[in-house]
Amino acid sequence: MYQAIVFLPLIGFLIAGIFGRVLGPRPSEIVTTAFLFIAALLSWITFFRVGIGGADTRVQLMHWIYVGDLKIDWALRIDTMTSIMLIVITSVSSLVHLYSIGYMHEDPSRQRFFSYLSLFTFAMLMLVTADNLVQLFFGWEGVGLASYLLIGFWYEKPSANAAAMKAFVVNRVGDFGFMLGIFAIFVMTGAVNFDTVFAQAPGLAGKTIHFLGHHWDAPTVLALLLFIGAMGKSAQFTLHTWLPDAMEGPTPVSALIHAATMVTAGVFMVARMSPIFELSPTALDVVTIVGATTAMFAATVALVQNDIKKVIAYSTCSQLGYMFVAMGAGAYSIGMFHLLTHAFFKALLFLGAGSVIHAMHHEQDMRHMGGLWKKIPFTYGAMMIGTLAITGFPFLAGYYSKDAIIEAAYASHSHFSVYGYWMTVIAAALTSFYSWRLVFLTFHGHPHDHHHYDHAHESPLVMTVPLAVLSVGAVIGGFVFYPLFVGHDVEHFFRHSIFMGAENHILHAMHEIPKWAVYMPTLMMVIGFAVAYWFYMVDRRVPKALAKSQDALYQFLLNKWYIDELYNFLFVRPALWIGRTLWKKGDGMLIDGLGPNGISARVLDVTGQVVRMQTGYLYHYAFVMLVGVAAIITWFMFAGV
Repeated sequence: MYQAIVFLPLIGFLIAGIFGRVLGPRPSEIVTTAFLFIAALLSWITFFRVGIGGADTRVQLMHWIYVGDLKIDWALRIDTMTSIMLIVITSVSSLVHLYSIGYMHEDPSRQRFFSYLSLFTFAMLMLVTADNLVQLFFGWEGVGLASYLLIGFWYEKPSANAAAMKAFVVNRVGDFGFMLGIFAIFVMTGAVNFDTVFAQAPGLAGKTIHFLGHHWDAPTVLALLLFIGAMGKSAQFTLHTWLPDAMEGPTPVSALIHAATMVTAGVFMVARMSPIFELSPTALDVVTIVGATTAMFAATVALVQNDIKKVIAYSTCSQLGYMFVAMGAGAYSIGMFHLLTHAFFKALLFLGAGSVIHAMHHEQDMRHMGGLWKKIPFTYGAMMIGTLAITGFPFLAGYYSKDAIIEAAYASHSHFSVYGYWMTVIAAALTSFYSWRLVFLTFHGHPHDHHHYDHAHESPLVMTVPLAVLSVGAVIGGFVFYPLFVGHDVEHFFRHSIFMGAENHILHAMHEIPKWAVYMPTLMMVIGFAVAYWFYMVDRRVPKALAKSQDALYQFLLNKWYIDELYNFLFVRPALWIGRTLWKKGDGMLIDGLGPNGISARVLDVTGQVVRMQTGYLYHYAFVMLVGVAAIITWFMFAGV
């Protein structure tokens, strides 16, 4: 069963990718989608058997790398953490496959699209079922490759190619740190398989790594190197720049990669490596700072975006920051809880946005929309549910998971707990504002593009059914799973898949914080809604006047804090200058230009003479060999070696 979950998407990828042109679009869609639904059904069975029932297991597939002391098996690690990720990945992916049948029905390259979707799902499943760090890295790079292919799927568009390349390059920066972390773990423990590394983790306390003339605390170095990889994959501040541009891919890609699966790989990895992170309060402090800063940064940028997909993209970035705040507080189960609930309501928002774009004939600017609730009422209802969930409306999914993170940040004994708490609280108000701004601009008011508005219609059933299923998850996902992730069943539920040190009492402490700290996120949610309602339902002249009066701040947010411009100045332009200099001066002037015909011409002349020595006669080669042997013997005789 476990092998089928992992390899069915791979089989679908091979069928659609190799035989897609022969089979045609419809068979490719049916085969890949059917395989994903089977994998999803088996994943839910696994969740109840392993997560609820406690039947952890390890399935060895083959011996993989056996070199000296390095022994790595290719095996599937099936425990609670894995079972959670399996239902997230396969459930969302199967619904995205189904949705894509309607959304991509006019695209002539549908076979290639569905094969890429299945390849991505396979790589993500390999990542979460990994039994060792090398196998995890294989899946890690696999989702990077698949995301590159999916973001640049419409390769005729220069912007799509640029976005795909940007995602690939930025993730390589984070992956370099991740690789160093894997190497360092092997040096310190002599192993990369999780069981051995976790068993030896307590012995790392007090050990140091000598580097650049200093002795650094080993657990801190290991944890921070791993976290650099998580920052790249999960789009944390400074390595976030690829995520918004990745919206150049088709909307189902955004729902699959950037809402529910790939970007949460970093969160999953930090939780999986909790035995290492628990040894370093410094590393956990860094995780808290980066997560809280990301939550706040992305929320501020989302306030002024006009592209419906980019608003949701920055929302994803902000929500990932929340998850890392939970990790930094030591509340790993709560971070995983928000990962689960976020998968439902964020995929719902992205697919809902895709339904809007489909209805508006691929128009994405919210300023050109308005009044659509009358034209696409089902999509409107789904988007309302997703918005209520993400803003933390009582008793919906986000209310349980996001508020639990904020409470954990307050209760944390971290040096930066106050910073983490207030950044996430303020971000909650901003989340409410930009989420309702999206709803009011898109579905309410007067239509601004009458041509597209007049022809707008509800999406077909193949697109609305996934919206309905995800809506159910966004409504009930919070209170159904709360006892397992936050309540009294946490220890039994996660067992050995998450490690919390003897001094980590965060799950108990968060239930004892002051009442005002508990109700603050809900108050922020109400304030954000009220301001958005005033701005975009009562008097739409207010936001325009505010933007005009605070033009510097507005431009700062509209240009995403000028991070891209800063990177362009610090890295891109110097790299281009070096490349151009080596081309013009090194290659053009030195290699091709020096001398009558350049150095390269002289090299060709010399090599031309040497080539003539290759006569093809055996006795010529034997003679040269004898001369060489005589020269070596003479050297040894007279050199006295």
